[in-house]
Amino acid sequence: MDIKIGFIDSPRELVINAQDNRDELVQRLTEGLRAKEEVVELTDSKGHTFLVNAPQVAYVEIGSANRPAVGFGGA
Repeated sequence: MDIKIGFIDSPRELVINAQDNRDELVQRLTEGLRAKEEVVELTDSKGHTFLVNAPQVAYVEIGSANRPAVGFGGA
């Protein structure tokens, strides 16, 4: 699932493709942002670690865990 994070005073957003459980990810992000932690750690599907400066986060968009069918296989 894709996670998009927008930052204050920045026109660009960070896009991470994660394979974590969606509910656990939402809970971890919610707790980290509510607690006003300085850094929230996220890991993508390739094993790269991202350290996000929590006070600078403007929004977080979490995509669905299900991938849509592509091509004629879903028809």
